[in-house]
Amino acid sequence: MDLEQLKNIIEASLLASQEPLSRTALGNLLNEQDAVSAEQIRQCMDALRDACDGRGIELVEVASGYRYQVRTDTYPWISRLWKDRPQRYSHALLETLALITYRQPITRGEIEQVRGVVVSTQIMRTLEDREWVRVVGHRDTPGRPALYATTREFLDYFNLKSLDELPSLADIRDLTQLEPQLSLDGSSTHPDDAAIPAQQATPTSPDPMTHELPHTDSQEQSL
Repeated sequence: MDLEQLKNIIEASLLASQEPLSRTALGNLLNEQDAVSAEQIRQCMDALRDACDGRGIELVEVASGYRYQVRTDTYPWISRLWKDRPQRYSHALLETLALITYRQPITRGEIEQVRGVVVSTQIMRTLEDREWVRVVGHRDTPGRPALYATTREFLDYFNLKSLDELPSLADIRDLTQLEPQLSLDGSSTHPDDAAIPAQQATPTSPDPMTHELPHTDSQEQSL
């Protein structure tokens, strides 16, 4: 099979698939008679990526494989195609997600120690329903609390191939830097909605920002 035909097959497969496709998955679409090597697939991927230069779409590699997506600078216009407004997330949910991301595996109790509030069940359910976090084990302590960690779907959503590509905590001034397209609920005025400074984000000690008894995130106005 010549490279031009192979490139067309790969391009069509990526456009038709609802999920990212790895090089292995793309190779599985072919049979022995096609006589295609892994190096030829790599060359085609590079050519398809270069062909997106200057266009409104790009070919990106995430944890699950490759996918086409619109460029972020076109988002304000493309978003008008969607009838439903993007879901808005509270600062409390993003703080919880950030702690799981940077301190994983971590228990719900350890998250509560850092934030100084009880993490609502609704927040954890939302993160699990989005398949951004999952239970990966249990802490060997009384009660055997569940340990939470991020998922491959989380990496895909944030355009990451691995956790190594995350910015360091010291580089993050605002939780919204993790995902510019996540809309925070600006109507919330809860005092615990303030972002946790990086140096205070440790699951092993109470949050020094507050001396109050923990209260519940159910007071948040929205997820």
